[in-house]
Amino acid sequence: MIRYNEQQYLYSLQKILTLNANNPCFPPFDIIIVGSGAAGLYAALCLPSHFRIALITKDKLKKGASNWAQGGIAAAIDSDDSPWLHLQDTLKAGAGLCDETAVQYLVENATTSIQSLIAMGVEFDRTNGDLAMTLEAAHSFPRVLHSADTTGKAIASILRQKVLESKNIQVYEQAYALSLWINHEENKCQGLCLLHQNKIQWLLAKGVILATGGGGQVFAHTTNPTVSTGDGVALAWRGGALLRDLEFFQFHPTALNVVNAPRFLISEAVRGEGAHLIDETGRRFAFDYHPKGELAPRDVVSRAIYSHLQKTCPNPAHGKVYLDLRPIDRKRIEYRFPNIINKCQQWGIDLFCQPIPVSPAAHYWMGGVAVDVNNQSSIQGLYAIGETASTGVHGANRLASNSLLECVVFGESFRNLSVEDLAPTPDIFFDTKTFDHDWSAEIPLIQSIRNQLPTLMWEGAGICRTQKGLEDAIASLITWKEELENQSICQLIRNISPNNNYQLTSLDSENQLKLGAETLNLLDIGYLILKSAKFRTESRGGHYRLDFPNTDDTWQHHTLVKENKWFLGEIN
Repeated sequence: MIRYNEQQYLYSLQKILTLNANNPCFPPFDIIIVGSGAAGLYAALCLPSHFRIALITKDKLKKGASNWAQGGIAAAIDSDDSPWLHLQDTLKAGAGLCDETAVQYLVENATTSIQSLIAMGVEFDRTNGDLAMTLEAAHSFPRVLHSADTTGKAIASILRQKVLESKNIQVYEQAYALSLWINHEENKCQGLCLLHQNKIQWLLAKGVILATGGGGQVFAHTTNPTVSTGDGVALAWRGGALLRDLEFFQFHPTALNVVNAPRFLISEAVRGEGAHLIDETGRRFAFDYHPKGELAPRDVVSRAIYSHLQKTCPNPAHGKVYLDLRPIDRKRIEYRFPNIINKCQQWGIDLFCQPIPVSPAAHYWMGGVAVDVNNQSSIQGLYAIGETASTGVHGANRLASNSLLECVVFGESFRNLSVEDLAPTPDIFFDTKTFDHDWSAEIPLIQSIRNQLPTLMWEGAGICRTQKGLEDAIASLITWKEELENQSICQLIRNISPNNNYQLTSLDSENQLKLGAETLNLLDIGYLILKSAKFRTESRGGHYRLDFPNTDDTWQHHTLVKENKWFLGEIN
């Protein structure tokens, strides 16, 4: 397990505060990275050390979905395993929509990336000195490396330390990206608009990397942290970038389901170690839906739970099933899953004596900003990485523990980026104006829409979808979008001029702007998911239509979105 010097971390945080205080006006950067999860942090460390890098995060540096990743990171390291087997498992899980070139790049570079993490100081679990590996659903071989059941936290902790020690990387906490700065005539990204310390400022850069994670907060039930609001995808869409496969959202089958408790993810590794999925009567019902039972792919297990609750529960939307760890040796549980033990104990569950109540929750977004293996989007100088990106490796359904691997493997490609590859920043003079406005009267409407949207999305575009459900949700969402677009706070966000910086007069104004911007982003990604789900009239991977329950070979294409146009793209 990772241990880091807390005093050194506090010293590094003081460095952040000093940098912010000494930079009232942002200098031009070579690269701006938006997001501080594993993808953003690793990308920052892979970029050439002479680059001037700004890493901005809308919360504290220690927040982010990477910290919540429990299961591990997949890599074909064992001598009896092979990248080819890993590739085949990934393609199979992806249900025909993986880009094989991207998957091959992922699996063949996995070992190098693991070695890089170990060299940085990440301590994976070992057995007799060798790296310990476990089996997870839809893998044909035990290839998932782990650090107990907090692998994401172990990796992110080390990466944070390395970033804070890097003199060329400036970190800006509680800084919110409002929009990208796109030169549409040249199809080039030249920076972004940032809300930070009561200021709205335009930051010049030769390149911008979006690493904001997923968008799980658009759904009522999600394993994602509160910061996962799809900001990067919304920013890229409004900037005119090509998006891909937005209908494919993975619902993790086993999230803790206890009244008032957060939807804490119970790792797939638990089932890989031998836990049973049972119903109220104690029966292992998953085998009714797939020969592999609880070790079937995630989307299959989630739908099995959904279907079983529809048959057996008076109120299926609030129903639950149970994960029974008692078939696993107690010492093995204590060794592998200390975090799950503690979380369950916090909510009065002794998993050694009783099964854990669970139900599905939105977990991982396969779609995102369309990029190549170098993370380049359709706009010059705009890159995306991690869950924000659609590299093509996950297809219609991500294979377990490939997400952390994707972050580091694709992050490695930034080592080859040179300033010469990037367009120079323009010479622009900014006029700073004082902006005095209180949007308190508009906040109730914004908050109301923000509160209603997740339920609308869960019912309209959750585990099982229908034409009517999607159309009803789209109609409601469009009404909300129109209502918000008429509010002055939203008009400011949509129409900020690149020629002006603004000094806000109160912290209330900054918080109101953040709420407005985040709500607009959630509405945008909700709209994109709903429209994409309506567009694809088949079932495949993380997208399941009750009215089109079969997979249709004529739909073995990517769904592409640019502005308000939906069309099909080829699989590479």
